[in-house]
Amino acid sequence: MHRSVQFLIGVLAASCATCAASAEYKVPRLPDGSPDLQGMWTNITATPIERDTKLGVRRAYTQEEAAKIRRAAVDRVAADAAPADPNEKQKAGALPPVGNYNLFWTERGNDPVVIDGEYRTSMIIDPPNGRFPPLKPEVRAKRGGPRQRGSADGPEGRSLGERCILSFGSSAGPPMLPTMYNSTYQIVQSTDLVIFHVEMVHDARIVRIGGTHPPQAIKKWMGDSIGHWEGDTLVVETTNFRPEQSFRGSSQNAVITERLKRVAPDKIVYSFTIDDPETFTAPFTGQLAFDSYPGNIYEYACHEGNYGLPGILAGARAEEAAAAKRE
Repeated sequence: MHRSVQFLIGVLAASCATCAASAEYKVPRLPDGSPDLQGMWTNITATPIERDTKLGVRRAYTQEEAAKIRRAAVDRVAADAAPADPNEKQKAGALPPVGNYNLFWTERGNDPVVIDGEYRTSMIIDPPNGRFPPLKPEVRAKRGGPRQRGSADGPEGRSLGERCILSFGSSAGPPMLPTMYNSTYQIVQSTDLVIFHVEMVHDARIVRIGGTHPPQAIKKWMGDSIGHWEGDTLVVETTNFRPEQSFRGSSQNAVITERLKRVAPDKIVYSFTIDDPETFTAPFTGQLAFDSYPGNIYEYACHEGNYGLPGILAGARAEEAAAAKRE
């Protein structure tokens, strides 16, 4: 997405803080009377999922601080777009790395998310420190072991995103969070279904309105999602995750509850709560906004002309062959 469009979205999102809080707003409805969430949306934001520890329990920036964050984001894009010496050694930790997308082509968002008139300092709002709760001791001990390189024994050992099975990060979710780019969604509804069509890897989450979850033995990509309406809020409970899919190491028995409420013509407030006693010491809740997106979802061609995965596997085989010759 071009930066001029992203800039416009940021301005619209910030200017809508007042209208979003307006009690006079009437949610549009489908012929069956259910709230209408349909449309094109984006959840890009400069707000991180976890709060900087220096901010403690501060949930919101001041308007001046939010403006400073925007200026810094815009300046980073301009600096990154400036001509560079291809022979100059890149500074350690600099982003994006040489040869990768520059910031012009990404959709990281320039503005903190605005909810209830607050410029939020983190997506996580509970615990109050805006950070993930600690892992269970046994999970932490398991993760504390020696780090292993990503498996290149076969394609099944690579990440789901590399294999074009699911979107990178947690774009499709749940929870549905922004990634480096393609953080665009189309919501389509009927009386019985709500579908989240995600631009990243063209995922489609299907939420059934009413009903029950299948037995736990039946696992699904993106889990099994069942929704119901509480007034103007769509509440979605998702369970039955495949073991290959997790959020921050969550187990396949996690229960993720999402809430979506349209608070203005151009804004949906989205919240999620993750309850996974097998992994985390407490549930946690995050919140962000889906802002109206003045564009379309484009086809995501994941593997066409992509030599990355066969290259990774071929490289591993070459390393093994070289090691065998040395023995």
